[in-house]
Amino acid sequence: MPLSHPRRSALSEQVIAALRSQITTGEWPVGSRIPTEPELVEQLGVARNTVREAVRALAHNGLLDIRQGSGTYVVATSELAGVMHRRFAEADPRHIAELRSALESAAAGLAAVRRTEKDLKQLHAQFLRREEAWESGDTEAFVTADATFHLAVVAASHNDVMTATYADLGEVLRDWLRADVGAELTPDTYMDHTRLLEAIRAGDAEAAAAEAASYPLLCRPGRFASPAGE
Repeated sequence: MPLSHPRRSALSEQVIAALRSQITTGEWPVGSRIPTEPELVEQLGVARNTVREAVRALAHNGLLDIRQGSGTYVVATSELAGVMHRRFAEADPRHIAELRSALESAAAGLAAVRRTEKDLKQLHAQFLRREEAWESGDTEAFVTADATFHLAVVAASHNDVMTATYADLGEVLRDWLRADVGAELTPDTYMDHTRLLEAIRAGDAEAAAAEAASYPLLCRPGRFASPAGE
């Protein structure tokens, strides 16, 4: 998809639009790693600096996440993600957990029925990255890897509206996970997602939905304060 070469600012806008299109059309699904900078330079036929500027712009807007030493990943499908983060940043954590449970359960059930071989490969790769991040002891790396795995599960549902909604809530959910995990990774905060992955692979929608529904609600003791009167 080589681009024309008008003035620099217009060219940069063209590149941003081209990359955004790859995301919004699902060519680069949520949770996937986008092509490397040299690959994008070759595909678009523009200078490296122009590609870098476009990627940074989309990262600033919340669509991409640049991870040093790993690559750049799709984390949202629209700029609405930033708005959602500001809107729900101070929400009751129990309500966020309940929302996660409902969305992820429905998505996992659909993923078990609709997943493709490509989806399964993506899920397995993200699952392994999650395990590696846990073993590293790096809290932020684990939060990112866990969130990316769950985004991949939702994307495997092939429900574009559900995937877009979940992706737009991405940073809200990562904040929730950071608070739940705490400053250090400890055994009591680890949750094994093997059964979820296996249920999706086996096409067992009921088991996948049940597994996904349970994770957000299995939090550290005392994490959720009961409302008055309960």
